[in-house]
Amino acid sequence: MTAESHYLNALEALENGDRVQAKAEAKKATQLDEDHLEAWSVYVEACLPPGGVSPTMNEAASALSGTKRIVAADPSRLDMWMRGGRLLADDLGMLHDALHWWQRCRDHLPDEVTPVVEMASILADMGEYALAQERLQAILNDNMDVGITQFRKINGLLQLVKTAATQDRTEIFRPYEKHHDGWAAIRLKMRKPPLSESFIFLVTAVPVLLLLVLLLGRYSAPTWSAVCLNTLVILIVIMVLMRNAKRWFQVFNRPAFNLLRAMNFEAATGFVVMDEDIRTSVLYMYIMQRKPRSWQERMLKIIDKGKPLPNNWRLRMPDFTSHLDGDDGETASHETFWSEEE
Repeated sequence: MTAESHYLNALEALENGDRVQAKAEAKKATQLDEDHLEAWSVYVEACLPPGGVSPTMNEAASALSGTKRIVAADPSRLDMWMRGGRLLADDLGMLHDALHWWQRCRDHLPDEVTPVVEMASILADMGEYALAQERLQAILNDNMDVGITQFRKINGLLQLVKTAATQDRTEIFRPYEKHHDGWAAIRLKMRKPPLSESFIFLVTAVPVLLLLVLLLGRYSAPTWSAVCLNTLVILIVIMVLMRNAKRWFQVFNRPAFNLLRAMNFEAATGFVVMDEDIRTSVLYMYIMQRKPRSWQERMLKIIDKGKPLPNNWRLRMPDFTSHLDGDDGETASHETFWSEEE
């Protein structure tokens, strides 16, 4: 059979919901024709479970291998760049590799805003707010085309990183700093799950609203204009309380966000940085249970290895200006990153 025949069989199997058969047929097609990008696309789709179900680590790795094949042959496939970036960052927790992935995307598609936004989001999650701000500022400096949805995300992210970037560098929690005060804050809060924003809003809003209703009912006249005015006052107070709840949510749960950053750091580097008492805490398990299945499986392998962070470890950042050089060739530093995982 030809590669095209296997591809058509894979496509039919995928449409019928037989992902195992689709993957096998797509693999046969790519073995006969390594440049059959449609077959590779079916292979990627067949590797992942349907309906938004979280993939296993092996499923995510197989799908990532297929996306690498596709973008290597056709770098204009933004959909596959996006698929690979989400697999790296969200499903496998490989944030540092995701940064390099998105920079490689920008090397090939310098006018696309998506890789810039994704890099800024990852850098903000890592606590590298100054670098995140630079990436977002580049969107404005380069007059890149931005959709309405992307503009809202960029604007919200830019306000976040601008505020965070004004902090003293010593206040920003970095998991590789063993004696940072953030570790002590985590230990103080690790025996309880984080407070939800809705809970904070209810606790703060209910007493205030009850008091406000009593005061308005006692001192306002029973007229339609008074009722409308009272309703407007209540709505304004609710909006203020909702904004305060968002701010207090960040303040009260800062240790939880610090722990999340430490967990992401371990997943990104493959090294362990936290003590066993933190790893077995209620807060750690709460966050762990809400991570994708593939992320959990990979994290458990890292924990089993228990490899400590080397003293000479340094954060591996991509060259954020490489897209200006016009060089699409791979560098030696990326050879491991681009190696295929069959």
